[in-house]
Amino acid sequence: MHGLTVIILTYNEQLHIERCIKSLPPIVRDIFVVDSYSTDKTIEIAESLGCKVLQNTFVNQSVQFQWALDNCPIQTDWIMRMDADEYLLPDLADEISTRLPNLAEGINGIFLKRRHYFLGRWIRHGDRYPLILLRIWKTGQAHIENRWMDEHIVLDSGKSVIFEYDFVDDNLNTVEWFIAKHNRYASREMIEVLNNKYQLFGHDDSIQESQTGQAKVKRIIKEKLYNRLPIFVRPVLYFLYRYFLRLGFLDGKEGFAYHFMQGLWYRCLVDLKCLEAEQLIKDADSRQEKIARLEKLTGLKLGN
Repeated sequence: MHGLTVIILTYNEQLHIERCIKSLPPIVRDIFVVDSYSTDKTIEIAESLGCKVLQNTFVNQSVQFQWALDNCPIQTDWIMRMDADEYLLPDLADEISTRLPNLAEGINGIFLKRRHYFLGRWIRHGDRYPLILLRIWKTGQAHIENRWMDEHIVLDSGKSVIFEYDFVDDNLNTVEWFIAKHNRYASREMIEVLNNKYQLFGHDDSIQESQTGQAKVKRIIKEKLYNRLPIFVRPVLYFLYRYFLRLGFLDGKEGFAYHFMQGLWYRCLVDLKCLEAEQLIKDADSRQEKIARLEKLTGLKLGN
C-alpha cells in the first residue's frame, strides 16, 4: 500500500499528456488515465508510458473523477489528482518523493501551489498566484464535491500541510480552443448560479462546511458577495479589482489578455447566460420543468 497513485482525466490531450506524465516523481506507483473516448493519440501515448487507461463517458469533471475513484484499483496509501495540461516542476517532484513518506501521523492532505501560464507567460498577479489546492490525500480520506463547476477535493478527516514548491498549469492549445472551453464552462457555472437561487437539485458545498484555506474563502466571497451583485456590474468590478488593485497590469500584454478574457469576458458571458436562462424558466410551473428547459438550452443532462 505504500507509494502514490495519480489519476489524470483526459479527452484529446496528445499535446500535453507526455509532459504531464514525465514530470511525475519516482514515488508514483500507478498512473490511471481516465479517458472520455479520445479521438487523437492520447491513449496510445499514455499506454506507451506505462499508464493504465480506463474509459468512461464524460458528464462533468466531478462525476468523472468520482467514477475514477470508484473504479480504479488503487493500491497505494496516497492519491494525487492531476490535469493533463499540468506538470510538476522538478523541485516539487523531489519534495513529494522526500516528504511524503515521512509526514507526521494524522496528516491526511497536501496542498500544492499552482502557477498558471497563458501564451507562455507566468500570470503572477491579479490574485492568480499562488492558487493553493488540495491535490494529494490519504486514500479514503477525501472526496470530490458533486458540482457542475468549480469542484474541489475536500479533506474528510485529519490535518493538512502545504508543500513549498509549485506545479504548472500551461495549456498549449489555441485561443480559439480557450474561448470554446470557457463557453462550455460558462454554461456550467450558470447552472450552479441558478441552482443556488432556485434549489433545482442537490447542492454540494462541502468545502465551506469542512475545509479551511484559500478555496473556501474564495467560494464564500463568490457565493455570499459576488453572486448577489447586479449582473454585468459584478464582472466589471471584479476585473478592475484584479487588474488594478491586485496588480494584474504587471503581467504584460499576455496578462492583460488573460485577465480581460478570464476575469471580464468570461464573467460577462456567465451573466449573459444567466439572463437568458432566467427569461427561459420564469414561467415554468415546476422545478422539473425548469430543469427540463435548462437541459434543452445547454445540452447538459442535469438529472431530476
